[in-house]
Amino acid sequence: MTTSNLLATPEKWPHLLLPAGATDPTDLEAAVAAGAFKGLTAARDMSAGEIVTSLASSGLRGRGGAGFPTSEKWRACALAPADRRYVVVHAYQADPAVFAERVLLERNPYAVLEGAAIAAVAVGASEVIVALRVEATEAIATLETAIREAEGAGYLGDDVLGSGRDIHAQVRPLQGAYMLGEETVLLKGIEGRRGQPEQQPPYPTTKGLYGKPTLVHDPQTLAVVPGIVAGLPGTYLDSGASGSTGTVLVQVSGSVVNAGLAEVPLGTPIGEIVALAGGVPAPHIVKALLVGGPSGGILPPDALTTPYEFESLEEAGAHMGSGSIVVVDERSCLVDLASVLTRFCADQACGKTIPCRIGLRRLAEIGARVCEGQPRGDEIARLTDLSADIVASRLCDHERRSTLPLLSLVRYFRDELDAHIDRSTCPAGICQPMAASRAGTAS
Repeated sequence: MTTSNLLATPEKWPHLLLPAGATDPTDLEAAVAAGAFKGLTAARDMSAGEIVTSLASSGLRGRGGAGFPTSEKWRACALAPADRRYVVVHAYQADPAVFAERVLLERNPYAVLEGAAIAAVAVGASEVIVALRVEATEAIATLETAIREAEGAGYLGDDVLGSGRDIHAQVRPLQGAYMLGEETVLLKGIEGRRGQPEQQPPYPTTKGLYGKPTLVHDPQTLAVVPGIVAGLPGTYLDSGASGSTGTVLVQVSGSVVNAGLAEVPLGTPIGEIVALAGGVPAPHIVKALLVGGPSGGILPPDALTTPYEFESLEEAGAHMGSGSIVVVDERSCLVDLASVLTRFCADQACGKTIPCRIGLRRLAEIGARVCEGQPRGDEIARLTDLSADIVASRLCDHERRSTLPLLSLVRYFRDELDAHIDRSTCPAGICQPMAASRAGTAS
């Protein structure tokens, strides 16, 4: 990751996750001078209930995609009876070409480690595990150095800050499939077990790693915890939208002038985020927006006004997911795009359940037939009925969200879908062997 991948943002926007002007991210002295570990110092003298209450007052919601209230997760883990608890930092970004969490760990490791340590204090855990991709070599090296420095200064390790608490942190590089993005699969990966999701409930907060209560959080959620607990003014609560406070890392790619990563306040219109990347290069126009990664929704240009926050994206038929926005211009075929995404999701599915093993495969086959100009009967009805069955009988969110690419075509781009099915025509001139014309008429 180079600084050229970081998009410039307005001065009024806060830098809660990626501090401006950062130099050596492992320089502990500089980090402490900038305010690092003030939150952990405050948490040392607070009760678990007081820490959880401060998070509840902030409105912090998990950035892993679901937006679940952080305080409720911590309270459930703290109340679960157990002789041992864990905090797991879920930094294994499974979506292809997405690097937001890796950049955060490379540029601001102490914020993530401090947030994890505060979480450990609040729930009574003594072990923090940072799980990330084995390919993230720079992030791994940065974290290992930061952990050693923090241990040497008494912020981690035995008797943290003289509190009598032991909090040991370790980095756990993992190599595996796309499904490691699901939290119960990640926990199995740490344990060295087969990567398939578990039925929930019970949730990891009551039965997680090695059967013990476990907090699983992405780095972005934990990185803002220290500022909240320390009560730093003018930071977290002053950014974001009502019901979705704070900032989030968003990666913009596709047909834009300057693809990259930006920290944006939640609730920012998607169009403003795309503008940070320079917008679509002339003379092209925005045809669609893929929001949420491979299992995201393909939204129309009107979605540029949609606020980038949990509820608005869900209502639009997308989700926050890995924090990815892919801009699609008029040169692309959306039916082909949705078909490729669905096939990817089917290929990456673990196959534990019938909706996962068979349902997603049949859904991908519908997309392939439509692209090839070989539809069978009423493919739209078949697509929507099958998607409803998959969602209703799913085991995990991978199945539910994998239906979004094709369903979003039915919702927003029915004309292009009908052109493929009814007229064997690809308006974008992409799909073969069917007759195709960019003007929308058969050649």
